[in-house]
Amino acid sequence: NLLKGFPAPCLHQSSLGRRRPGAVASPEPMAARFATWGARQGLKSPLGALAAGSACAAGSLCDRRVVRLDSPQYATNLKPHHVATWQDGSAGLVAERQINKVLNPIALEFPGLNFLNPDELVMGHIIMNDSKAAHRASALKNGCVRGNVCREIYWEPKEVKAAIVTCGGLCPGLNSIIREVTNTLWHQYGVRNILGIQGGYNGLSDPEEYPPVRLNTEIVREIHHKGGSVLKAGRGGFDAKKICDKLEEQGINMLFTVGGDGTQGAAHQLYEEAKKRGLKISIVGVPKSIDNDILYFDKTFGFDSAVESACGCIRNAWVEATSCNKGVGIVKLMGRDAGFVAMNAALSSTIVDLVLVPEVKVSMEDIKKHLDATLKRKNFVVVAVAEGAGQELVATGEKDATGHTIYGDIGTHLRDEINRHLKPVGGRSFYIDPSYIIRSCAISPNDHIYCARLARDAVHTAMRGYTGVVVGPIHNVIVVIPSVLIAAGKRTISVKSSAWQSCVQSCKMPAALAGLGKPETKRESEPELSEARKPQQSWTEWLSRRPSANGQWLGAVVAAETK
Repeated sequence: NLLKGFPAPCLHQSSLGRRRPGAVASPEPMAARFATWGARQGLKSPLGALAAGSACAAGSLCDRRVVRLDSPQYATNLKPHHVATWQDGSAGLVAERQINKVLNPIALEFPGLNFLNPDELVMGHIIMNDSKAAHRASALKNGCVRGNVCREIYWEPKEVKAAIVTCGGLCPGLNSIIREVTNTLWHQYGVRNILGIQGGYNGLSDPEEYPPVRLNTEIVREIHHKGGSVLKAGRGGFDAKKICDKLEEQGINMLFTVGGDGTQGAAHQLYEEAKKRGLKISIVGVPKSIDNDILYFDKTFGFDSAVESACGCIRNAWVEATSCNKGVGIVKLMGRDAGFVAMNAALSSTIVDLVLVPEVKVSMEDIKKHLDATLKRKNFVVVAVAEGAGQELVATGEKDATGHTIYGDIGTHLRDEINRHLKPVGGRSFYIDPSYIIRSCAISPNDHIYCARLARDAVHTAMRGYTGVVVGPIHNVIVVIPSVLIAAGKRTISVKSSAWQSCVQSCKMPAALAGLGKPETKRESEPELSEARKPQQSWTEWLSRRPSANGQWLGAVVAAETK
């Protein structure tokens, strides 16, 4: 009965429908109306007191449950990343149905094809009563926009001039990405102006020295059968202003950047420069890392192929170790800041007894104890060690010219220590360092399928008008995430993850070598995204204060990657 005295705007359902730009329906407008009306009535009035209390309750509910889609640290904040809305200062989800007016040519050729609703979201947090809720990425809690084909697109395909660049080191699958981006542009959208940029960012800033290659379906037809990159992936050469000048001169309005977190951080700076100039260009990244250390995404392309190659080296070490009395086979694998290659190779080969990764600090005494116990049980040991593991044992204390820490060689250190330890009892080690072998192999069939998915959805995302974004899988669904978030740090193994705990059990490792002897503290590599970007801050300035995996500021990391 008391509620009958409330003004209609406080209670009418339509008040919930009046949403802030970029937010879903929330009780916030109702809280404001309760508060305003209650203030007019006064707290001495029963209705006024009830209104004030209702305002507090609604406001409290809003604090807990309102879904802000326009917060700068959320993956759903895509209005600054669409060429139709990036200049107007708005935030939140893009209203593609209102903005994208070009009929996708795929709809004419395949009218029965299933097209996405442009506002489909993939939820980042999908587990109820989650035991690991404190470790989930806050940037994904409101979901991510799906990156696939839509019926309406932004760009007129006949006006598109596209370019693709591969940056950083080699990785299995680079040629698959080049091939599928070219084929999708050519066959699905009818784009005929496609350039392959040589030498990474060098080719974008200095096309005279590194002339681009005109790509077509004939050129890329069989390149996925080869390892490496037909475009000669390279480091350095990044200069946002110079690259924007060259892009404008060549009329390029669609750029695909294939590379790791440093490459995508540089791509974000390029997006910022283009935005400042009003240069309409879709910049879409395809994340590449043989270490599988890209934030948020399930995995990176080429990782499975690298693990398969690593397994062959582990089998060789096993052969050596089992053909000798008290033999220890040691394989050093790639993994500077994350041990995913070593962990997954151990899980898939099932013949490894000890895995050393950068995420878990160990002592040589504990390693020797485990070796002795394993040798006593079966007379041989196989060890997989990531290159960045055990730096507390081999730290150099030195930095290179770009500010990166120079890592000590944990592989040779283990070899020498184990040989000294086993020599009195007649044992020895066999050390294998495959180095670049695992990254120069050709792509595996399943990995190629994955590359094709990423490449096609990168093209679809660009055609929808997005820019300054990266595509990748979350829960095995390809989504769109701003590149500024991808560049904010590195993904690392959590010792609480099912994968690591399965690895520990498979290898029969003790808690002291597994990082499970004490409760896990917050991982240093998990980026702090709680600090919102101030209105007067540029995205680049905000990004430069994000800590990277090794404690450096990301601005320095991006500079080091691009110099």
